[in-house]
Amino acid sequence: MKRWQLISLLGGTAAWPLVARAQKRRMQVIGFLSSRSAKDSALQVAAFSQALSEADYVEGQNVEIDYRWADGQYDRLPEMAARLVGRQVSLIFAGGPAAHVAKAATTTIPIVFVSGEDPVEFGLVASLNRPGGNVKGVTTFNAVVGSKRIELLHELVSSSALMALLVNPKYPSAESETRETQAAARPRAQPRHSERQHGKRN
Repeated sequence: MKRWQLISLLGGTAAWPLVARAQKRRMQVIGFLSSRSAKDSALQVAAFSQALSEADYVEGQNVEIDYRWADGQYDRLPEMAARLVGRQVSLIFAGGPAAHVAKAATTTIPIVFVSGEDPVEFGLVASLNRPGGNVKGVTTFNAVVGSKRIELLHELVSSSALMALLVNPKYPSAESETRETQAAARPRAQPRHSERQHGKRN
């Protein structure tokens, strides 16, 4: 996600609770819920902190970030989300599977998500134009760009090369991403197959 998008979310949409509760709390608290590890997310955390500072929220001065890392263990996310809700954080920032867990944990605390899936198809928001509820965010539509990935791979390597798609089966959009990528690759593989069959007949 580009920095300006994150600034827009945190400085605009996600600012509702920070402004509304400004008189109730001296230090605002943002919950950061992730299925990943802190080590694997170093670059994302740095960009997150930079975007906050550009929106005039400086960690340790006027905002506190409560990081919750599941370290790849998705079953830990519900408890972590419940603890953030119990702490009554101002908002929850979550990505991927963590966004679904956060949504299930609260209908009142604003949630900002970053996801690669279709947020409407997977039930994060009601629609792209009118998300409704307490959940808003951005998506990269990973499944939709599957055909473009296949096209680029064919430009980089031989069209007869064997290609593999690595996915996490526990990720919400894993099935749709796999399906879209296979559908995009199938037309390119069929001509080769037909040529081999034709050669055998001759």
